[in-house]
Amino acid sequence: MRTTPAMTDSTTTDNPVYFAVPGDLSNLTGGYGYDRELIKGLSQLGIPVELLSLSAEFPAPGTAALAETARIFANLPDGALVIIDGLAFGVMDTIAQQHSQRLTLIALCHHPLAFETGISEAQKKLLQASESYALNAAHAIIVTSAATAQLLVKYFSVADEKIVLARPGTHRQEFARSDNQTPQLLTVATLTKRKGHDVLIKALAQIKHLSWSARWIGSAAFDPEWATNLTQLIQSTGLENRIALLGNRDDLTEEYQSADAFILPSHFEGYGMAFAEAISFGLPIIAARAGAVPDLVPPDAGTLVAPADENALAVAINELLTNHNYRQQLQLGAERAALTLPTWEDCAAIVADTIYHLRNL
Repeated sequence: MRTTPAMTDSTTTDNPVYFAVPGDLSNLTGGYGYDRELIKGLSQLGIPVELLSLSAEFPAPGTAALAETARIFANLPDGALVIIDGLAFGVMDTIAQQHSQRLTLIALCHHPLAFETGISEAQKKLLQASESYALNAAHAIIVTSAATAQLLVKYFSVADEKIVLARPGTHRQEFARSDNQTPQLLTVATLTKRKGHDVLIKALAQIKHLSWSARWIGSAAFDPEWATNLTQLIQSTGLENRIALLGNRDDLTEEYQSADAFILPSHFEGYGMAFAEAISFGLPIIAARAGAVPDLVPPDAGTLVAPADENALAVAINELLTNHNYRQQLQLGAERAALTLPTWEDCAAIVADTIYHLRNL
């Protein structure tokens, strides 16, 4: 697994890199944010990028969507280099196998589709099989964390030498200096099962006697039924006046600057860009010990609990709210960690080097 760019004379080229993305690139999620920043970073390094828009039905495309995707790839010129977002690539096994000798394929795996929360065992097996075939047809695989790299080697039979680690970047921020009389707890995540909002609601219900307010940023559009269930759970626990569901926001700077802590008990994270953003603002973190989160959140910047354990989560939040010195210690730890986070320029340089390497084999 490669983690740092090699020294090359130039990555500049007149030939475009094709970047295949399902759905709307402007979607406000971590994965789409990574794609946008990578496209911008490659362009700044002199590598032109041409966007290939795939169906929004991915990762569960119908027959027509797959046929259209096959047509798009068939029309690409021989020798073209294509980066494919993993939200689509994991179920493009047949297309990947068909074109692996003609095209140079780079898979961008934010996290394996088979590790999504809430899918059946049958779905998991199907996704693991299709993802394995697709990934093994790729010439390189970009991952956003070492934890994801380990999963691909262990469960998807991917050769370690194919994997390139390009951690998401952050922009340097002014640290939050909030000390609200009513502590403000920020959560940034789409309202989907994997993010563990239900666990957080149950934990917060145990500490209703304490002073706090919660602000949740994230779209309900990816799983409307689950979002409705969360709203009903908030109401049934009597937290409708304590938890504000705010939907998407284009610019979260003010939200991070105004928060006292960041809380997100995800069941799994391939990286966890929202955690990195929170750390970049120097916010204390409370999260679940799942996926890549322990690699991203150091012990002196946050408290990690077992996934799906609302009791342990409630205890951790209680400690953060009632122990001001402890909260300050975590804040200082987050500020130290912020200085070590990679930048988007670092991320783009690693991917640019991968492109250069594949084009010069």
